[in-house]
Amino acid sequence: MATNNCGNCGFRAKYDNNPKSFLGRLWRWHAGWCPGWKKYIRSLPSEERIKLSEKYNMKKYQ
Repeated sequence: MATNNCGNCGFRAKYDNNPKSFLGRLWRWHAGWCPGWKKYIRSLPSEERIKLSEKYNMKKYQ
């Protein structure tokens, strides 16, 4: 299986640049249920995972 590309995802960059843009909102919605994102964020060290979950307001990963 290929490795995921969530660390440098283009949609994620759109969200970071402008969270209210269509593509930014699409990424945020998608990240809420995406199996690749879940695997990526759970693979991160605890401190980095908590930092990302706070940044993107994803309480289930805190």
